[in-house]
Amino acid sequence: MDRSKLYRRFRTLLIANRGEIACRVIRTARAMGLRTVAVYSEADRDTMHVALADEAMLLGPARARDSYLNVERLIEAARKTGAEAVHPGYGFLSENAEFARACFDAGLVFVGPTAGMMTAMGSKSGSKALMEKAGVPLVPGYHGEAQDEATLSKAAEGIGFPILVKASAGGGGRGMRIVRSAAELEPAIVSAKREAKAAFGDDRMLIEKYVDNPRHIEVQVIGDSHGNLLSLFERECTLQRRHQKVIEEAPSPTLNAAQRETVCAAARKAAGAVNYVGAGTIEFVSDGKDVFFIEMNTRLQVEHPVTELITGIDLVEWQLRVAFGEALPLRQDEIRLNGHAVEARVYAENPTKNFMPSVGKISTWRLPAETGGLRVDAGYREGDAVSPYYDAMLAKMIAWAPTRDVAIERLNRGLEETDVRGIVTNIPFLSALMTHPKVRANAIDTGFIERELAVLTQAAPAPGELELCAAVAAVINEEQQAAHAKANSPWQTFGWQPVGRRQRSFAFRVGHGPEQKVMLNYGSGPSTLVIGERELAFTVAAKDGGFDLTLDGVKSSVAAVIDGHELYLRTRNGRFDLHWVDPFGGETEEQTGEDKIAAPLPGTVVAVLAEEGAKLDRGAPILTLEVMKMEQTLRAPFAGVLKSIKCKVGDIVQEGVELAVVEPSGE
Repeated sequence: MDRSKLYRRFRTLLIANRGEIACRVIRTARAMGLRTVAVYSEADRDTMHVALADEAMLLGPARARDSYLNVERLIEAARKTGAEAVHPGYGFLSENAEFARACFDAGLVFVGPTAGMMTAMGSKSGSKALMEKAGVPLVPGYHGEAQDEATLSKAAEGIGFPILVKASAGGGGRGMRIVRSAAELEPAIVSAKREAKAAFGDDRMLIEKYVDNPRHIEVQVIGDSHGNLLSLFERECTLQRRHQKVIEEAPSPTLNAAQRETVCAAARKAAGAVNYVGAGTIEFVSDGKDVFFIEMNTRLQVEHPVTELITGIDLVEWQLRVAFGEALPLRQDEIRLNGHAVEARVYAENPTKNFMPSVGKISTWRLPAETGGLRVDAGYREGDAVSPYYDAMLAKMIAWAPTRDVAIERLNRGLEETDVRGIVTNIPFLSALMTHPKVRANAIDTGFIERELAVLTQAAPAPGELELCAAVAAVINEEQQAAHAKANSPWQTFGWQPVGRRQRSFAFRVGHGPEQKVMLNYGSGPSTLVIGERELAFTVAAKDGGFDLTLDGVKSSVAAVIDGHELYLRTRNGRFDLHWVDPFGGETEEQTGEDKIAAPLPGTVVAVLAEEGAKLDRGAPILTLEVMKMEQTLRAPFAGVLKSIKCKVGDIVQEGVELAVVEPSGE
């Protein structure tokens, strides 16, 4: 193959992706003087990546298969905008050999490995066979071509349970299931195949021995077209949920210097087996003693910023320079490891409701300044809409420091100073994870989050004295701001009164809980707040995003957001959502029973798992929805009889639509 067609200088780059990664690539490309082209679906017309690019082109309808996965439309977009190269980002078509080949055939530079390298290493089955031949240690497993149920069942029994069933073309935990007994195998394969087909267009499976209490370690590699292949140290990605990485750090706190060199050498050997060109990641699993190869990701990874922060290398810049046909600017012995970096993935999801994705418009988006070792890679802004069609990741927060402990502290401080409203996020969960003593002590494995889920998703504490006083202050601030917009309003100065000293009563509650009352005394003399028998002197000083509240001489910083009668507060004690009870009454609130089996979000019915008339135990599966590229199984809320199913496989259902009716058994 003519290398001048594969790697050459270009001026215009099309980013075949969306969200955070598209924004990330655009920033580096523009810093290098390149012209950038974004692509978007109908759901993404007004998104951040479209605004950042020099040009943008509509691909098609919202569904990924009709837009971001449409190879012909992507090639057409490059042709119409004059793009000479394509960066695939991660996810979508980033590891699709046919897309890489289509780019080459269209005369475009593909910023990544060749289709041949991708085929050899992108397939989990194919790469395992290649690694076995190259002498790289493997987890025992089956990675053959035969995909019939009998073959897979026989392979599983031969390996011995527990096993891991995983999509050969997969990534991000999709199409992956842990199977601990023969009885669980068939439904796990069916579900994993269906999810893999939907996510990757390929339902081939491999089976490998599941390593109990495993740790996930991966090595960043990059090669150029001149025969240079480097490793850029390793990352630890052990903190996972449902095989989806949550926290990543570099370097691994588990490895010593000798182990680090061993695993990095194994990674270079693995990538060297196909003379790899471009950025990629060699992934390993460790049982605490040995390290086994599990797969290669032939693309940039979500967690690449932690490697950038400990090496000082911009991996996207290096990707583009390799695509230009340049040699890598450093030798292996010139790459230095400096300090420690930790990354957290911020998602639009509700950890207290089984991490159900959250959709809607972002009404408030406040992130800390990127100073003091803190970095934020975001794909959303205030006013943007989070749709149900794509991955729910909003941003990545990354912290660097000379030591791991300080990096964790910086990351947690950044999370604590982040306020996102309009949708539900996993920020409190991430903060709980970062402050967990076992995480600080590195006493973890890939099952840690599932075991500690109850602790990590504990309900927010009840609002105390500080929060109730802050709620009153928030309401007062809101009223003062509204008054300032009206000329000659007596409320422009807090405490205005026609005569004497006055009182004002406030009532707040959390959810449908009991009302908590606060009395405000104001007028002549200092203003005070009364809670029960306690009377506290207070002052309020407004500032951007909130105010400073001084109670009995102690000043506290409070972040506040008010939407009608809904209040969000962030104090030193955590985050709080309160409802300001309408002082004039007349509130009506719809009570939705927990037994309602309805679509939690817009999605597609992919499986009906029970028949009408069936007797169900509490928790029995009824049907499965595909929501934001992940499967969500809806279950019986109590023991009873399945009276009716109100949908069928293939139906696209909207949020809140009732899908099934269960009658309680009366037991």
